Amino acid sequence: MAIVCLISVNAQAPKGMGSNDPQAKKILDAVSAKFKTFKSVQAKFSLKVENSAGKTLGIKSGIVYMKGSKYRISITGQEIFSDGVNVWTYDKSSKEVTISKIDPSANTMTPQKLFTNFYDKDFLYKLNGTTKGLNEIELTPIDKTKPFFKILLYVNSNAITSTKLLEKTGNKYTYSTTSLTSNRNIPEATFVFDVKKYPGTEVVDLR
Repeated sequence: MAIVCLISVNAQAPKGMGSNDPQAKKILDAVSAKFKTFKSVQAKFSLKVENSAGKTLGIKSGIVYMKGSKYRISITGQEIFSDGVNVWTYDKSSKEVTISKIDPSANTMTPQKLFTNFYDKDFLYKLNGTTKGLNEIELTPIDKTKPFFKILLYVNSNAITSTKLLEKTGNKYTYSTTSLTSNRNIPEATFVFDVKKYPGTEVVDLR
């Protein structure tokens, strides 16, 4: 499961359940406010996968580009493009790209929402503690049918440095930001899959 696991979370949980930690909300709101000031973002990240015994199953590296509602994610073996209307998911090993249209009513999670105020709709959250300036915030999904039962966010200086997703199977996925650059001029073509650049690709159009 790559970063697409996070961006496929749908916001369909009922509202008004439980209460949230005001300290955690203050930290998350500051992260959201800072991110919204960026015209564009380019961030490098790593993904570490562990099983229930704590054994590392693999480590991948990747890069994400964001601009407005558009994004592109490149990670070992997979690329995801979105121009804000369509999503292209390219599997490098099978040379297959799947095209789907974004459903505005589904509120599908995007990389942008991971840095903004998605937490207010889908999760209960609390501040577990602060160590050496790093805040650990625990998020519990309101919708208990999700494959994961907890997300831990680590926040420093109004920025999320790493995210740990804990699945019900016992697997853990840790996404760590290794660098982040804001307000670069990112070409619009970055967010559209160009089949000409990927010769031999099979196209599966689900639009």
